[in-house]
Amino acid sequence: MKKFLFAFCLFYMIIMISCNQHPDTKQLEEEIINTDRAMSDLAVKEGFLKAILHYADNDIVKFNDGSYPVIGKKAFEELYKDKAGPKTLTWEPVKAEVAKSGELGYTWGNWKFEQEDTTYYGNYFTIWKLQKKGTWKVALDGGNTTPPPK
Repeated sequence: MKKFLFAFCLFYMIIMISCNQHPDTKQLEEEIINTDRAMSDLAVKEGFLKAILHYADNDIVKFNDGSYPVIGKKAFEELYKDKAGPKTLTWEPVKAEVAKSGELGYTWGNWKFEQEDTTYYGNYFTIWKLQKKGTWKVALDGGNTTPPPK
């Protein structure tokens, strides 16, 4: 009986310790970077607006230059319904970090928007929220324009 009780206590302690450990943030940072790149790839195929809508959290806040932020996925859908957005806007994340809880993270990087006669450049930030299904969705997104890269 003592052996059983000892084994049970040991098993219980292992389970409790493993439940209290923080997630592997490096792995989660890689997941976010891969998701960010996948969203850029989808923007090239389907258009920027469709891509961000696909990856949007229900409570997304999208900052846009020269206008008020769009708050909520439904508001975003309504504002841009039936529009795909440009297919020449691409971006590449430079860095990602994830909170110790593993529930929120961010990426930031550089974007490029090519038009027929002009190319625009800028930086962006995206805050990602981990969903119950284990996927990452955009909670907050915005950016600015910059001079061309050196």
